[in-house]
Amino acid sequence: MYPDSDEEDDWTKYADTGYTSTYDPWADMVPATEIEEEELDEEFEEFDNSDFRSRDIPRCPAPVGIEHTIRIGTCNHCLGRVAGVRIAGDPIDLVGERVRSKALERDADLKVNDDIDCCPFCEDLFLELDLIVNRIIAAIDGVEFSKAQLGIHFAKDHVAAEEVLRSTIAATGSRPLKATLSDAVQFAVSEKIPGIGWVKERPEVMLLLDTLTLGVNADVRSLFLYGRYRKLAGGIPQTRWPCRACRGREGGCESCNGTGQQYPHSIQSLVCEPMVESIGATSDAFHGMGREDIDVRCLGTGRPFVAELKSPLCRTVDFEKLTKIINKAAKKQIEIQGLRASNRAEVSRIKETKAEKSYTIRFTCESTFSDEEIITRIESLAGQVLEQKTPQRVAHRRADKVRKRKVISIERILVEGNEVEFDVRCESGTYVKELVHSDEGRTNPSVAGLLETDCEVIWLDVKDIHAD
Repeated sequence: MYPDSDEEDDWTKYADTGYTSTYDPWADMVPATEIEEEELDEEFEEFDNSDFRSRDIPRCPAPVGIEHTIRIGTCNHCLGRVAGVRIAGDPIDLVGERVRSKALERDADLKVNDDIDCCPFCEDLFLELDLIVNRIIAAIDGVEFSKAQLGIHFAKDHVAAEEVLRSTIAATGSRPLKATLSDAVQFAVSEKIPGIGWVKERPEVMLLLDTLTLGVNADVRSLFLYGRYRKLAGGIPQTRWPCRACRGREGGCESCNGTGQQYPHSIQSLVCEPMVESIGATSDAFHGMGREDIDVRCLGTGRPFVAELKSPLCRTVDFEKLTKIINKAAKKQIEIQGLRASNRAEVSRIKETKAEKSYTIRFTCESTFSDEEIITRIESLAGQVLEQKTPQRVAHRRADKVRKRKVISIERILVEGNEVEFDVRCESGTYVKELVHSDEGRTNPSVAGLLETDCEVIWLDVKDIHAD
């Protein structure tokens, strides 16, 4: 305890490290001037205290708060959500109407302020419900769907202003404008188009409402169909190939006979064009599990694919009937089987699956070895890992690097004069033609290297794709 002192400490001694002579606490004072009372009144007249008016008024559901909310022009929809009154099963506008009626019973003179133009919460968006619903119906006219998702775009300043107003006037826990408007629109649309399921993911139709223009954009999501195709003839690329001369421009050129395509047909066109016509789609995309060369057939159970049909009008598909239509129109160039419904996730699976494949290949060679020696040497490739540098024929579009691929098995080797044929199963991504002719030594080991002679591929067939 410090001893009591009758003298107070002079705090200026400690104000500037003890140098009392350099510090004057009154140095910044200025002479006082009298302020005229009229000037003070004018200054307060210019101050708008409307922003503070709500601070003196309790928030809803207090009766005074509700009365204030009505006076500032709140519509029945917004009154129903901010008043803090909930009646199970009743639409939000009906709740607001009842809240307003009870307030009028308490104060018959209660009315909206004369200077109010619109509801301060929603800016009268709820009054446009009929217009919004009619525009949605027009946007989806003729489209078959069962699952829809509604998105609403608000101006940022509207969202911010509504949030401030709701946090100062509305009852605690009242719903935001966006969620309430979304519910109201969905309910109104469902009344006119029964059977619509409103979802938050994987919709068949995505509806976007712009609250500034009340415009509605309908995005009809793609329809995906899975199947397998068998390519029965050579000379057909997997996807559409734009004409090299005109680059696929509309109307084409003389080189492509006006088609805009380098080849008259593709697997994509033969499969997807009947689908597009059948379901009323705008366009298509083709996703295959790998692809074969143009001159290579694809036999066996076929190559898995997913056809993506964009903005379809119809989603109900008779798979058996559509399969027959496609196979008949293809005129034995291709045929499909196993058609069924699919989805975007399966597109990823199709693209990412590294399935082993079986091939049958036939080639010519002028080997001096006996037939038995030829067979023995080719069989020795089974189980070996190939080192394949990017083939010269695809070097212009693929990275020049060495790929390692394993030969799983080699079977049914036939030697007929200077022609040899065999079945080979190998890892996904193996260049099978180069396995035979070596591509001037870019594939090692190879049949040409083992037989010590040049080999020329006559034909190559995809025998099977082991995807399942």
